[in-house]
Order: sequence, then C-alpha cells, then structure tokens
Amino acid sequence: MTSQKVEYQASMFLFDLNNSAREHWFKTDETWEISLVTADERSALEKKYYPTISTKVLPEILAELFGLVKKKLFMVQSDQEKSLNADTIIKNHLQYLIAFNPKRQRL
Repeated sequence: MTSQKVEYQASMFLFDLNNSAREHWFKTDETWEISLVTADERSALEKKYYPTISTKVLPEILAELFGLVKKKLFMVQSDQEKSLNADTIIKNHLQYLIAFNPKRQRL
C-alpha cells in the first residue's frame, strides 16, 4: 500500500475519532488511548470501554498507520512502539488499530 493510501486511512481513522468524541460529549481533558491489538484483545476492550473505534489493517502497513495516527494526535511513541515492523506484528498476531477512552468504562 502506498504512503498516500496509509495517509488517507489515518485521516479516516482520525475523522472517526473526532466524530465519536463530539457525539459522546468528550470533555477537553479526555483523550483517546491508541493501541495495536489482537482480535481477542479488541473484543475485550470493546466489552470494557465505550466508545471504541477500531479498524482491521494489513500487517504490512499497521505499524506505519499506528505511528502516523499517534503523530497526528501529538502522542509520543515508546521505543517499543517505534521498533514495530511487519514481522513482529505478524508474530504477535496484531490485526487491529483501536482507540478507546480509559475514563469511559461500560457500566
């Protein structure tokens, strides 16, 4: 996938985040937590938090998309996150980019 397509996918993910934040009346101090997860972890997070935004992405571009989204949200990537590549993503069965607000747990 070209860099332009990754940029477009990041923009769409951020658009969904902004819409969801407005729709659910996020306060200025509320932020999204962005993670790379497996299918099981995604299900667990969706059961624990609301709202969540997730997208399934090919392993070849998941690390690039993750870094781009965090960059556009002005979030700092850890050294472990920076070292992600397609091989480690495949090895760890990471498939989804997910965003959730840790302050908004389901009741």
